[in-house]
Amino acid sequence: MQIHDLPYPDPGVPDARSGPRFLWWLFRNQLGGQLKALAWGLLHFASVSALPFCVGIAVQAVVDRSGTRLALAGALLAVCCAGNALGDTFLHRAAITNWITAAARVQQLLARKAALLGSALTRRVAAGEVVAVSTGDVEKIGWFVEAVSRFTAAALTIVLVCVGLLLYQPALGVVVIIGLPVLALAVLPLLPRATRRADVQREKAGRATELASDTVAGLRVLRGIGGEQLFLDRYRRASQEVRHAAVRSARMWSLISAIQVLLPGLLLIAVVWHGVHLARDGRIGVGELVTVYSSVMILTYPLRHFEEIAMAYSFSRPSAKRAARVLSLERATDTGGSRAAGALPSGDLHDPDTGLLATAGRLTAVVCGDPDAAGRLAERLGGHPSEKGTPVTLGGVPLDELPLDSARTAVLVQDKDPVLLSGTLRELLDVPASGAVGPAEALAAAQCGDVLAALAQGSVGAEDPMNARITERGRSLSGGQRQRLALARSLVTDPEVLVLDEPTSAVDSHTEARIAEGVRGLRDGRTTVVFTSSPLLLDRAERVVFLHEGRAAAVGTHRDLVRNDPRYRAVVTRETDEEAEARTAGAEAVGTDGVGVEAVGTVGMETARAETVGAGRQESAVVGAVGGDTPGHAASGDSRGRAQHHDGRQPGDDRRGGPGSDRREGDRSTDDRLTDDDVLHQLEEIEETA
Repeated sequence: MQIHDLPYPDPGVPDARSGPRFLWWLFRNQLGGQLKALAWGLLHFASVSALPFCVGIAVQAVVDRSGTRLALAGALLAVCCAGNALGDTFLHRAAITNWITAAARVQQLLARKAALLGSALTRRVAAGEVVAVSTGDVEKIGWFVEAVSRFTAAALTIVLVCVGLLLYQPALGVVVIIGLPVLALAVLPLLPRATRRADVQREKAGRATELASDTVAGLRVLRGIGGEQLFLDRYRRASQEVRHAAVRSARMWSLISAIQVLLPGLLLIAVVWHGVHLARDGRIGVGELVTVYSSVMILTYPLRHFEEIAMAYSFSRPSAKRAARVLSLERATDTGGSRAAGALPSGDLHDPDTGLLATAGRLTAVVCGDPDAAGRLAERLGGHPSEKGTPVTLGGVPLDELPLDSARTAVLVQDKDPVLLSGTLRELLDVPASGAVGPAEALAAAQCGDVLAALAQGSVGAEDPMNARITERGRSLSGGQRQRLALARSLVTDPEVLVLDEPTSAVDSHTEARIAEGVRGLRDGRTTVVFTSSPLLLDRAERVVFLHEGRAAAVGTHRDLVRNDPRYRAVVTRETDEEAEARTAGAEAVGTDGVGVEAVGTVGMETARAETVGAGRQESAVVGAVGGDTPGHAASGDSRGRAQHHDGRQPGDDRRGGPGSDRREGDRSTDDRLTDDDVLHQLEEIEETA
């Protein structure tokens, strides 16, 4: 495999049982390139090591006044220099090719695994660790795979030189043969400690990378809560830990390097001292002494590769371990499916675990008090989830039995934090689709008018908003703008079943009401499931399913459930136990006197009207559900929607939604929460009493 032939048509199936096994698998799959690098390495090292013999012949020829042998020595020197240049050039080319192709193979394997696992990857492995594996770790793995062939060539060269010295001059050859293994093995006791320190350094660096990745991803939220300094201090501490670990690791490697310099020098001194005595006694010639001396000096060059291979292995082993951990992850289901790809199923969407039933062709809203449980259920509704369980059925057909591509075509799931890829808006909306819904319709339903204006204003030379550039992950947009573009992308696909998990958690109330109307109109006749606790969305759903303790506890319309199910009311209105007790006590007090009922009813209605206009909260839809207000009236009472930012966004448009977060609690002030809930419950009691 050459660099210009990348990427691999098939990178293969890796042995991910452990880090060393993965490295060995990479080496075996690049055997051709390794043998090529070994051959050029042998030519290079042999040519370098042969230079002392040529010099020795030339010196002895001068001593003996032999012109023929001097000319022969010159010719041999020319051949060795040519071999050195040729071998070094092509060894470098082969080594770099092995490095890049090994790194490319690992990156392809990681990309394939990420595409296979999908959103399940970041649930099982931290996003920062995935980034660390696919960047720095890939380079270190490629370094070790490439260094193996050069180390092998250097080791074989040392063996050949030792044998040659023993045959050429046995008296000095014995000293070299005894000394070289000592040089090669002297650093072995230090390698375990150096490896441990390198592991600690890599671990701390990985944690710092994870922290940096998470901080950048949540920078907008951090700014919103004033947490930049906290995370800056945390990253500064993590960075200092990495620096201290790197210094400790560098000290050990500097000690190993010093030993690699000191011991060859001592061996050289011993050879010269012994050779001078032999030459003075007349047992060897001057040329032989120069040859042995030069050979020992030249051998320090291939000996350096012993240090390099030890360093490469110590750094690549933890990297390979992390890569093997990611590559060993598997989906809980067979992505190939047990059914042949054919006509897509249609009908009701049913989850046996929770009892959730989404009727075909209707807009079903799902309310769940646990955002994490809601996210897991949304993933399960799409088929082939990351965790094993009873498969969801569509029209009676288990989605897990369909091929993954067919299941994704039938049911599209948009999670809480959808990703926007960089490119133009036209490219963002150019997704596999049925063709029934155009980009303009989807953008209108998702209320993206201000987003289009902002994109056109921020893109130089893009008169058409569809040609405007979107930065990576849409970082130049607010949280609400990103959500609306992602919703428009999902609407364009027009799948048989569309599952939306908190699609408007970062959108203000007025825009949310219009989105609810737009989605309902555009998806008319198609199955749509929305996970939300927003009264505005719930009030426009044709059917609401309330999940309690992992089961479907109640089914009906939003208004009926608010009146009749206190558990549902507690989730939607955020009613606490203390508020419920206060409401019950108030209801009992009111119910004892009919005059009191009328008085409280009058005060309650006036207070509700004042609170609705003054506070402008989303819960006005709930008040409307009980008191008889229409959804449109409830939405128009939201004073937040009247204010506009200078860039066209709604005031609440820059809030981010995510697992474990709920914007509606943040919207409600501490002072008015109890008053509004009391008014709501008083109105309910008035209706029941009447």
